[in-house]
Amino acid sequence: MFLTRRFFLLLGISIIVVACGALHTGIFIAGCVMTVAVFAAAAVERQRLYAKGRGVEAERIVADHLSNGDDNEVEVKLRSSYPFMVDAEVIDEMPVIFQVRDFSRRLHLEPGNPSSIRYMLRPKERGSFGFGHVRVFASTSWGLVQRRFTLAESKEVKVYPSYLQLNKYELTTLRNNTEAGNKRIRRIGNATEFAQIKDYVPDDDYRKINWKASARRHQLMVNVYEDERAQHVYNVIDTGRVMQQTFQGMTLLDHAINASLVLSHIALRKDDNVGLATFNNKPGAFLASARRQTQMTNILETLYNIHTEFQESDFAALSTHILKFIRKRSLIILYTNFFSIDALRRQLPYLRQISKHHRLLIVFFEDNEQNDYIKSAPESVEEYFRHVVAEKNAMERRSIITLLQQNGILALLTEPQHLTVDVLNKYIDIKMRNMI
Repeated sequence: MFLTRRFFLLLGISIIVVACGALHTGIFIAGCVMTVAVFAAAAVERQRLYAKGRGVEAERIVADHLSNGDDNEVEVKLRSSYPFMVDAEVIDEMPVIFQVRDFSRRLHLEPGNPSSIRYMLRPKERGSFGFGHVRVFASTSWGLVQRRFTLAESKEVKVYPSYLQLNKYELTTLRNNTEAGNKRIRRIGNATEFAQIKDYVPDDDYRKINWKASARRHQLMVNVYEDERAQHVYNVIDTGRVMQQTFQGMTLLDHAINASLVLSHIALRKDDNVGLATFNNKPGAFLASARRQTQMTNILETLYNIHTEFQESDFAALSTHILKFIRKRSLIILYTNFFSIDALRRQLPYLRQISKHHRLLIVFFEDNEQNDYIKSAPESVEEYFRHVVAEKNAMERRSIITLLQQNGILALLTEPQHLTVDVLNKYIDIKMRNMI
């Protein structure tokens, strides 16, 4: 049982009246009557609230998986079994990650009439987090006493990468790519895959004769191949210290993970084989490319609990790992961040080694805070110097693109908020140009 502010307010007023009773006997008697009435009313209200063993019931409805960076709805349903209307204060114990300490909703619960409250949660981190109980503080219309109910079971939820965005770009990316100005060209020596075995005819290439099938059928048979439509796409994510920078409350790693998840979904819909790899000072998670239905589930389970590390990323180990485990020519989309052209030059030999065997696309990020600072007007000599340094750093980012292109490596410099759209557009452009 909890005594409310209204109870203490009325009790304080009655005590003041009793104190003023020193001036007049009638005032003293009135004060005593008020004090007794306050305690009596509190006792009656307590009796009404505790007459039922379980006067209020509550159920929390929340998905087992929350989408990182998106609004996720949570609903708390309540039902009162009291024969009178109850004023309720509802406190839902959210996961610590949200840092919400003052969440409280008030509502009226009518007899037998269910009510509910809804609110939105926008997580900024991935991982597994726990909801606590739902606390309901019920009182009658008198509002002197509250009864606390501890309802709803604790629940663990997983915050996954932004799966709510998977269908957002589907209509745009799944259109026919043979638009005006884009001509699909059959490539000589293109990768092929086995289609069928058929009878040999004089125009067939004798080098494709299947001798085993010919021996069984006692006539010449040839293998028929067709251009390989399913290409291999790998999202390779740097989880080193350079990806710890935050934008809009989310790290660059989280933005990269959300973009790679959407790209994987679209690539699977376009019949490509999709894989995943992470690395920092050593190779991390690796998921071989595939086109099966469970591949998106595997990618989600792999990505949801990956975090950045403080180690320096080892591109030499990444190059060795890719060349060892990715044998077929693939589109490698590498999400990382280079702050200077010198940092790129140190890693360039390893990137060139990957580019010799695969189509490599480097995705790195604009510094939004630095760009905003450049746009501001300097007000002192010191700020002029700082602007020059900031502009020099911004120019180096663009010089990185030029250096990568000179070495036959594709590059994409983008802002975190536009990452998903820019990566999808680049992927579509690469597909349309048959550059894999």
